[in-house]
Amino acid sequence: MADPARAAKLAQRIKVVVAEALGRKVKDPRLEGITVTDARVTNDLQHATVYYTVLGDQVVQAEAAKGLEKAKGVLRQEVGRNITVRLTPTLEFVADQIPVNASNLEELLRAAKKRDAEVAALAASAQHAGDADPYKSDTPQDVELDEDDFDEEDLDLIDDDEIDEDSNKDQGSTR
Repeated sequence: MADPARAAKLAQRIKVVVAEALGRKVKDPRLEGITVTDARVTNDLQHATVYYTVLGDQVVQAEAAKGLEKAKGVLRQEVGRNITVRLTPTLEFVADQIPVNASNLEELLRAAKKRDAEVAALAASAQHAGDADPYKSDTPQDVELDEDDFDEEDLDLIDDDEIDEDSNKDQGSTR
């Protein structure tokens, strides 16, 4: 087993070699619009998966896949000449779905932006369901509460630590 860093370096090298070989060695007209986007190698360095995209419709993409299968031997031979491993990895070509996924994401983002604009338009003309100040109270704001306003029940709510010494002295003298 090779370490993942070596496999990643080898994958990058295979990507470059295959892309150059498609331009120089392979003379198939079906392979002219191919772009090699990525390559992955297993940790044992025996199998390589090369991802590619093709400009054009489904017919052009199908023809490019057939052309790659036909040129697989020449491309593997070129990879074997340009990398330094004991065994040349087998090549597998997979059509990359990144452009399709990207267009789907762009469509979803466009729809979300449209819905956000609709919600913003509704929010601009919306009014609150209740009063403007939901925290209104019937007591006037300028009324100050004195100590006489508290009952013995209110003292039960206060922690013992919060009672200062002056109030303790007052309570002790009334007993």
